Amino acid sequence: MNRTYGPSRQWLDIGEKQITRDAIGDLSDFKSSGVNHKLALWDPRTNGVRYLKTLIHELASGLSPDNWGRLRRTAHRDFGNPITVRYEGESICLDYLQSVLELEFISGHVDLDGAHVLEIGAGYGRLCHTVMSNHDVASYSILDLESTLEVSRGYLAEVLDEATAAKVTFLSAERFEGPADLPAFDLCVNIDSFTEMDPAVVDSYLALIDERSGHFYTKNPVGKYLEKALDDHSQGEEVVRLALETGPLRDVLDIHDTDQVRAHAKRFVEAYRPGTDWECVADGWARPWSFFWQALYRRELAPTGTGSGRRSVDTPVPDMAAPTDEGGNR
Repeated sequence: MNRTYGPSRQWLDIGEKQITRDAIGDLSDFKSSGVNHKLALWDPRTNGVRYLKTLIHELASGLSPDNWGRLRRTAHRDFGNPITVRYEGESICLDYLQSVLELEFISGHVDLDGAHVLEIGAGYGRLCHTVMSNHDVASYSILDLESTLEVSRGYLAEVLDEATAAKVTFLSAERFEGPADLPAFDLCVNIDSFTEMDPAVVDSYLALIDERSGHFYTKNPVGKYLEKALDDHSQGEEVVRLALETGPLRDVLDIHDTDQVRAHAKRFVEAYRPGTDWECVADGWARPWSFFWQALYRRELAPTGTGSGRRSVDTPVPDMAAPTDEGGNR
């Protein structure tokens, strides 16, 4: 039998067009070039969906049995045509993987059955959908900008049954006048939107939480970034400048340096504490994003409507040990 060991037509073409002597150069940066994008990695500039699906698949592979249960109880997740993978017979997108991980963190410290929940900035309503599919909450209020409420109101009407959807109240941030407009809540939630608000607005919301809630869960970035290679600043430099102005934590850091993220996480815990009477009962890295942190706070006394007073973000932060278990508990 004749044995052959030469290149395929595909690799002849690659060798002629991409892995050339000029492209290889002196090897000083070949791992970030088209050479390595044929040898080892897919080019991230043109394979975003491939990498997103890989991330979804990897996260799904690590779900606990409890989180599989949470995911499967949340019906109609494919409404809206998300990017998904199929894993263990389930169609899974990144949004709802995050939701079940968030719910796991919250429900470990707050009894949600019979609870009154307020979410500030709910996006299209993925967490509301997940919570209400897994717990018999008494009510779920969403306080958001009117343009976003149009999305969440329409989406939740599609994915929740009529009786469950009737428990959801939508409140316009543009018309909101403060604590007098609200009852007391067992839990307030903010995910990835305080970081996009003016600092004074964040302070107002934290004061509101201090006055009206018994628990507070937040998941937000620990700081800002300027690494142009991540997105080529594709929306323009003005968008970058505006992003650097918002949120309570505006230090620029290397968001893929775990030491820097962990150091800024200490400041995160203090910056998002609603008042002096609040204890952080759990905090930790919010997977999968390298620079997101999550924290769950509990008010030591029942809400009185007057608040306990905000701790300044500029107050020196105590040296807190990094979380030592997977759930983020210290």
